[in-house]
Amino acid sequence: MPIIKSAKKALRQSIRRRERNLARKAALQKVLKTFSRLIKAKKLDEAKSYFPNVQKALDKAAKQNIIKKNTAARKKSRLSKVFSPIPLQT
Repeated sequence: MPIIKSAKKALRQSIRRRERNLARKAALQKVLKTFSRLIKAKKLDEAKSYFPNVQKALDKAAKQNIIKKNTAARKKSRLSKVFSPIPLQT
């Protein structure tokens, strides 16, 4: 346990930030899980209407440094491929 006053304050701050970050990360995972369940259940119309929520959650998480910006972009790109698959070239 910290002894110095500033170290005690830093510990309190880190605990609060950790709780906040975990809550934000859990919210993001919940959105992603809901989306993947819709895809697995073959409910593409519902998934298509839910996709803006997924994008918003990923952008928000990237803005709050929960995930990195490129990670959010990569996930959005991969998830959007469900709706518009690239046709095979012959």
